[in-house]
Amino acid sequence: MFTKSTVLSKTIDFKMSKMIQTEDKVPLLGSTSTSSMKEPPKGWGYRHLLAFLAFLGFFNVYCMRVNLSVAMVDMVKPQHKDDQNSTDNECPDHNLNSTKSNDGEFEWSTDLQDYILGSFFYGYILTQIPGGWMAEKFGAKWLFGLGVLCTAVLTLVTPIAARFHVGVFIAVRVLEGLGEGVTFPAMHAMWGKWGPLYERSKLTGFSYAGAQLGTVFALPISGWLCDQKSFAGGWPSVFYVFGGIACLWFIVWTLLAYNTPADHPKISREEREYIESTVGVKEDISTPWGAIVTCPAVWAVCIAHLSNNWGFYTMLTTLPSYMKNVLKFDIKTNGLLSALPYLGCWIGQNTSGIIADYLRSNGYLSTVTTRRMFTFFGLAVPGVLMILIQFAGCNQTAAVAMLVLCLTAGGFTMGGFQVNHIDLSPNFAGVLMGMSNTWATIPGFLGPAVVGWLTHKHDTRAQWQIVFYIAAAVYLSGAVLYCLLARGSVQDWNEPVRGVTFKHGSKKSHVPEHQRFPVAIE
Repeated sequence: MFTKSTVLSKTIDFKMSKMIQTEDKVPLLGSTSTSSMKEPPKGWGYRHLLAFLAFLGFFNVYCMRVNLSVAMVDMVKPQHKDDQNSTDNECPDHNLNSTKSNDGEFEWSTDLQDYILGSFFYGYILTQIPGGWMAEKFGAKWLFGLGVLCTAVLTLVTPIAARFHVGVFIAVRVLEGLGEGVTFPAMHAMWGKWGPLYERSKLTGFSYAGAQLGTVFALPISGWLCDQKSFAGGWPSVFYVFGGIACLWFIVWTLLAYNTPADHPKISREEREYIESTVGVKEDISTPWGAIVTCPAVWAVCIAHLSNNWGFYTMLTTLPSYMKNVLKFDIKTNGLLSALPYLGCWIGQNTSGIIADYLRSNGYLSTVTTRRMFTFFGLAVPGVLMILIQFAGCNQTAAVAMLVLCLTAGGFTMGGFQVNHIDLSPNFAGVLMGMSNTWATIPGFLGPAVVGWLTHKHDTRAQWQIVFYIAAAVYLSGAVLYCLLARGSVQDWNEPVRGVTFKHGSKKSHVPEHQRFPVAIE
């Protein structure tokens, strides 16, 4: 027999459950002409074409970013360590009988090499927030395309700059970072307008997974090109090939990409209405900087992003050196095995996006629970593996297997914090990505510097294990803090204050009642 209070409690529980299930089924941008979500049109749509073009864009971006990590090994004359305490021959060298020699072309110290590898990120960090703001204000299509083109042109002139003077070479790398820094914020801003609610994770994940596949492709191909001195010209061809391919991509992007569904001349009415029924139509709203900076949920994303990138960038820029100097791979094998962890990351990103959207669309988990679960898994598992890697010893297969598992698990953050920006504020997703990626860029130059400081005199397994311990601490701290602070619903500062007249550019506007956000329960 039910009491009145029991019935009331069950009624409240039922309503709460329904609100959780419909948490995301509200218009995400400030204005929309539909009050309910449309059914997705069947077959291939222009949102899928955009994802494919973006995938190729990030593929090119990361080919141009990581090629130097492999080319540097062939560009520089071997370093002879004078410190008798160095035990860099702890692991057996299986290439002693190799007839291949590497005289190199430049006499750059280890410290200078670390500075060159990290110089890209000094420029990259500067254009993150401006890139997000410009994408929201002026449109993401040209910003993303020109960011890639700028990097491509500078990649083509890299060999000339390196041979002219090391200072010019470093300046080119910094400028590459400036150009490429707008790419992720611009694409996040674009998906804030193109990404339907229950396709957001997988479309965004597929786009950004191009970065991982680009790494998988660039590392072994760069090693092969460096090895083909008589055929391809050696290390300079690495920059010519990838820079040229990116220029061709830019032409295709300008012809086929559009800022919003409403701008696309050939999109079907069904697909446009389907997208706009959950993301709405973009309004020109002033950026609420104060509310963004003081929002704990935004800082949760920033912390998780920094933690993830500490491990990712440390391995991205220094893994080829670790494999060559400690595990004793030759450059050709170096490129191939260095690529395997990023293949795992590519698989993890695509898999997590599909699973995350499935869990949310079927009401199994709320958005905030989904984001926390995938982020915790994607940060905690690599953190534990970084600690355990010491037990691999000089076993090359075991070491590579752990690194593969580490980045595969890290790829699952794509179903977590990496799309959480759009959950919190579709209107300002580009700005939020710029903010979090600014913090996440710090490991790009600080990580290699730490590695260089720790391994300068003792390039040994023991010193590298300290590098892995630091990465583990950062990973695990980020996992805990994100879970404590994360949110999954649209924040109230995403749109103008409800029911209040506000300045809309040079005009004044008023948000109609039917276009305001309901208070969502996570």
